[in-house]
Amino acid sequence: MEVTLTTPAILFPAVSLLLIAYTNRYLAIARLIRELKIAHRKQENPIYLKQIRVLKRRERFIRNMQVFAIASLFFCTFSMALIFLGQIHAGMFSFGVALVLMLISLSISFRDTLMAGSALKIELDELEEELRG
Repeated sequence: MEVTLTTPAILFPAVSLLLIAYTNRYLAIARLIRELKIAHRKQENPIYLKQIRVLKRRERFIRNMQVFAIASLFFCTFSMALIFLGQIHAGMFSFGVALVLMLISLSISFRDTLMAGSALKIELDELEEELRG
């Protein structure tokens, strides 16, 4: 397999878009947590605490997604530098590390996406209880 300077550059647009998406997710979760905190202070409700617990876990997942994506971008850039300096094998290894880190980030993202449904389920269960009562 031939690795050129442009091979690691392929990841740059993907990582940039992922980091924007991850940041938007993080900001949305932070906003929801703040809103739930205010609502809970106004009127205590065990549903708020359940939602906050789920959102706290999601916040941790999103932070880890960002960390692995940034590390992937770092190794991608490092691999380009190594290839530029003529260290092809080290550059290929570094690019491989970047790919593995991106896979980890995407795996965490997949798990977070599944978890997002559980937060909505809490809301729907509460709404269903209200409709029954």
